[in-house]
This record gives sequence, C-alpha cells and structure tokens, in this order.
Amino acid sequence: MNGPRLVEVRQKVLKQNDLLARALRERFRRAGVYVVSLVSSPGSGKTAFLERTLHDFARRHSVAALVGDLATENDAQRLRRSGACVRQITTGTVCHLDAAMIERALEDWRLEELDFLFIENVGNLVCPASYDLGEELRFVLMSVTEGEDKPLKYPTIFNTADVTVLTKIDLATAVEFDLEAAKENIRAVRPGMRIFEVSAKTGAGMIECWRYLEERRDEARAGSALSA
Repeated sequence: MNGPRLVEVRQKVLKQNDLLARALRERFRRAGVYVVSLVSSPGSGKTAFLERTLHDFARRHSVAALVGDLATENDAQRLRRSGACVRQITTGTVCHLDAAMIERALEDWRLEELDFLFIENVGNLVCPASYDLGEELRFVLMSVTEGEDKPLKYPTIFNTADVTVLTKIDLATAVEFDLEAAKENIRAVRPGMRIFEVSAKTGAGMIECWRYLEERRDEARAGSALSA
C-alpha cells in the first residue's frame, strides 16, 4: 500500500506546482519581465556564469536574481557585487526549487520594473527536472570537467531544458574534453538543442549567449504586444 500512496502524493504535489507555475508565468508576462532559470550539477560554474551575466546586463537592463541553495547566503552575497537585486532561497533539505518558493521570494518585488529575472536552482540534475518554476527559458549548464556523457546519464534534465551551456571551455584542452562527442550526446537526447560554449573566466562565448537572451526577450515582448 505504501508504493501507490507515494505515487499519488507525488502526482498531487507536481499538479499543484504546475498550476502555480502557470500562474507565475502569466504574472511574469503581464509584468514584462523575461525569466530564465539555470540548472546544473554542483560545481558546473553556474554561479560564475550568472555573476558575469548579471554584471554585464546591469549596465543596460534592470535585472534581478533568485538563488537556491541548501544552506548559506554565499552565492547571493557574491552575486550582489554585480549591482543587481539578488535574493537567496535557502531550501534546507529540499534538493530543488519549486513554484511556491519562487512566489514567496517575490512577494514584495515590483516585477514590472525588471527586464530580466534569473533563477539559479539548487545544484542537482535530477529533482529540478520535474518542477516548472514559471520560467520562459531554462538553461542546463554542463562543464567540460564533468565528462561528455552527462546528457546520456541525465536525459530528463536536458529534455526539460531549452538550451545547453557548456561551461569552463577554457579548460577543455587541459582535461581532454571531446567537444564534438559532447554535442552529439546532447543532440541524441534533445535533437536540435541550442548549444553555447562559454568561459565565465575569459569571457569566451558570453556575448553570443547574452545576445540570444536579448533576442528571445524581444520576441516574447513582441508576441505579447500582438496578443494584447
């Protein structure tokens, strides 16, 4: 009896999350803020990627970020150096963010004053795949130090993401990373997926990634204007 009960509870939780995520997505669209979430395993360079992105975007856009971690506010403190508004979500023993956490964290924010909102999920390639956060775009980050077969081991997270960002590309030669094999594995799981190769340290590939974000935001705003 325990097995079916656990399945029923999980289905109920995910259904409630999906309903709230749908409401959040509509709220974001009405406010005109473009929401991007970042998922990855721990140590992929997710925070470094976001730090550099916030620093650049803060010069010409109104940006903010929510950061999920099991404990500490270390990442939020680091990201605030960019000048962006950053709020930490401490999950305790929970290995992912969910829509209710996002809603609570945004309680007193004026979303209509933002151009971009970034959500950095807890470092985990399993649980975050099941939870819609109301984002418009989901990036899955994968560092060259993790090996080329990561997409084959964790296909669900790649299937629920829109873009793959290969990070720490400046280390690819040193760790003998097979870039083409990695791309083949990504596209075997998610055919046609957009892939960026970046280094937050050197800046390689970052501008192309930022331009893509701006283009997607502009497309979303144009679509909203047409449907209004």
